Amino acid sequence: MGILNCTPDSFSDGGLLPTVDAVVQRARQLVAEGADVLDFGGESTRPGAAPVSAEDEMFRILPAIEAVRHAMPDVPISVDTYKAQVAAAAIHAGADIVNDVWGLTHGLSAEDRRELVVRLARGQKIDQTTAMAETVSRLGCPVILMHNRPDRAYRDFWTDVLLDLRLSVAMAEAAGVAATQIWLDPGFGFAKDPAQNLEVLRDLSRIVNLGFPVLVGTSRKSTLGRVLGSEVDDRLDGTGATIVWAIQQGCAMVRVHDVAPLRRYVRMADAIRAGLSFSQ
Repeated sequence: MGILNCTPDSFSDGGLLPTVDAVVQRARQLVAEGADVLDFGGESTRPGAAPVSAEDEMFRILPAIEAVRHAMPDVPISVDTYKAQVAAAAIHAGADIVNDVWGLTHGLSAEDRRELVVRLARGQKIDQTTAMAETVSRLGCPVILMHNRPDRAYRDFWTDVLLDLRLSVAMAEAAGVAATQIWLDPGFGFAKDPAQNLEVLRDLSRIVNLGFPVLVGTSRKSTLGRVLGSEVDDRLDGTGATIVWAIQQGCAMVRVHDVAPLRRYVRMADAIRAGLSFSQ
């Protein structure tokens, strides 16, 4: 998955795609370099970023999605948003997939979220949904449910992470989203400190074992900089190491800025994982 941020303030590439023509040119480049999916974002999710209204987000991404869809009609497109209105508009503009950094839980109060998690832990059925869950169900599109939460107040890290993801899945299924349309994302860099980011990647197989394909996005993120002592534009090798590890843990797709060099890491990791079944 190649990243196309139509934002002025994303942490590593904000403001680099100021026009629709620039987005189309970059999209063509990413696909030529080996991207299988293009992920459009209209709101930065970096810590401290200013919130963006649904109207502003749509203004940023809809013309770009329409233009790329016209230029490359067969390339799958995902929209990185947690707003139901934006998701619906993007799908109608030509996107295929909703990539939700809140895993369909945005808009839940802290109290409702706690109550739902407790019910899940007790084995009770969840029937509550959100506007985004209902929208994804109505659109009939695939959805990527990323792990996220309002705080880092984990009682037991892995128990809480898996319950959070199960809540996202339960809300999707309660809205009528087919299980075959669901992907999971461990949320590397979201509601986690550096050690927790490394932990969720180290034992990614725990999330893979939930039975859904898993997307991992570590590209250029600050935890890599903390480990390597490097700035945001000098984290390619760190990204490569993390995606190789993720693939060996069973990850099905990686979300990256630098498709051309990282595709080689992916090909090598896939080959090692294939072992005796490898063929050119």
